[in-house]
Amino acid sequence: MNIQPIIPFEPQSTEVIPEGDQWIAQVKWDGVRVLTYFDGKETRLFNRKQNERTLQYPEFVDVPRYCSASSVILDGEIISLVEGKPSFHAVMKRDAVRSPERVQRARKITAVTYMLFDILYYNGEWITDQPLSERQEQLNRIITPCDDVQLVENFSDGNRLFQVIQAAHMEGIVCKDLTRPYRIKGKDRRWVKKKWYRDLIAVVGGVTFRSGWVNAILAGVYDQKGQLWYIGHVGTGKLTETEWKDFTETVNPLIIDQRPFVNVPDRIRDAVWVKPQITAKIQYAEWTQGRTLRQPSIQAFTDIPPEFCVFEP
Repeated sequence: MNIQPIIPFEPQSTEVIPEGDQWIAQVKWDGVRVLTYFDGKETRLFNRKQNERTLQYPEFVDVPRYCSASSVILDGEIISLVEGKPSFHAVMKRDAVRSPERVQRARKITAVTYMLFDILYYNGEWITDQPLSERQEQLNRIITPCDDVQLVENFSDGNRLFQVIQAAHMEGIVCKDLTRPYRIKGKDRRWVKKKWYRDLIAVVGGVTFRSGWVNAILAGVYDQKGQLWYIGHVGTGKLTETEWKDFTETVNPLIIDQRPFVNVPDRIRDAVWVKPQITAKIQYAEWTQGRTLRQPSIQAFTDIPPEFCVFEP
């Protein structure tokens, strides 16, 4: 393939929803960010960390099925709906599959949908310097929506959309400036996100056991100096008993004697320390004054490298 994967643009967090004719709002779909690269002959899918996902999502490899471009790079989010709402836990089950045989079984169990919101490359030319409004027009012209491929809808009233998201208990919204180009490997306020609930990716630095199986993790994040800080004891969430048992087998070889956190966890009794190699998506209510998470729960384990789990003030 002649097209090399890039690091996509990321939105910044905001507490104030922008207003004005140049701004549109979109649902922030809770899934896996995936870019599709099609050079006219071959298709490959990569996530935002440039890890290949072609194997995991074969339903989107046949690009001409839903896109008329002769070559293209599409940007979007792959989601899995459970009871009508996106489930990060469900889509991560698909994302974690590593063998073709298991992919075919997973497709029957966990259906996914590709929510497309941008186009970066079209018919042999980069179009990232075009404003979002023109890129969206191009995207609308070449995409034929179907059951598992959809275009993300624009809304003019971000505040109203956020109220709907709150009522539906979904993740949040992303507001985008229609006049701005796309910045590869960028992150600034041309796109801003506002979440109804909060989440982060944390590093597993310890675990606790019950009846021989892990039943909770001790989570942490790095500071700017590379020090790992404990931020919470997390034992609730969406993991099934089978997933906890699978995690136990994964974590047992990582057990170490020395505490990896620079601070002492408030729930140190029965803690077993592990090498900080595994990451998890944690949902929480707020930060406490002691810089720990209030009401944390595990959504899923991820493949995001631990070094990316850095606290953002």
